[in-house]
Amino acid sequence: MLRLITYNVRRCLGIDGRLSPVRIAEVLASCRPDVVALQELDVGRMRSGMVDQAHAIAQHLGMRAHFHAALRVMEEEYGNAILTALPSRLVRAEALPGLPDRPHLEPRGALWAAITAHDTEIQVIATHLGLRRRERARQAEALLGSRFLSDPACRPPVVLVGDLNAVPHSFAYRRLAGRLSDAQRAPGMPRRQRTYPSACPLLRLDHVFVSEGVTVRRVEVVRGPLARIASDHLPLLVDLEVAGPRPGAVAHLGERAGAA
Repeated sequence: MLRLITYNVRRCLGIDGRLSPVRIAEVLASCRPDVVALQELDVGRMRSGMVDQAHAIAQHLGMRAHFHAALRVMEEEYGNAILTALPSRLVRAEALPGLPDRPHLEPRGALWAAITAHDTEIQVIATHLGLRRRERARQAEALLGSRFLSDPACRPPVVLVGDLNAVPHSFAYRRLAGRLSDAQRAPGMPRRQRTYPSACPLLRLDHVFVSEGVTVRRVEVVRGPLARIASDHLPLLVDLEVAGPRPGAVAHLGERAGAA
């Protein structure tokens, strides 16, 4: 079993106005995850006390951090990370397209790590999409393209996670759901696990998508008292059972037949 959490930590700034990477790490540690995908991390930024938040949280958890800076200004960075104590290697980390007519939108990115668990290598892609519908549409297409899901090396088992800033039935969500399966729609899983805003969640913005070879055993939004104040999102936790790639499996993920 592999336990994965995706969590938008809002630069470790809680809804109480307190800045605390340690508090974020405590929320995560209570769940005992194997893999953590984090969005909105500050690294070396004055506003956050020059702390490398990715490294600080990873160190607290006894994990290694793979970080990608979606935004870089001088020596200050802001972006996403994949944390794990399992054997892992960073395959790719790069920017996602924005809108040419909106050059001042916040840059977005994705990173892909290959993580080995129980003698099986799992491809984990973590991302944080934009706030505008057209922007998210372009970014979803990039994730479906040759640099990520259609790369021949991105063969099942594959997991794609992150804050998509998109609710189910939105265009970006539907495009990704045409290639992968939403963990929350797996048989027997509770539906409508909302993650935003943390104090009173109304929207399902944070998602986990899985390929063939991955069976979803549990889906849960972490709702403890600490999680409700540590960020403006709640963490989304999944327990996954991962099978090795089948002999003769296709080299990359094709469209799923009949997918919406």
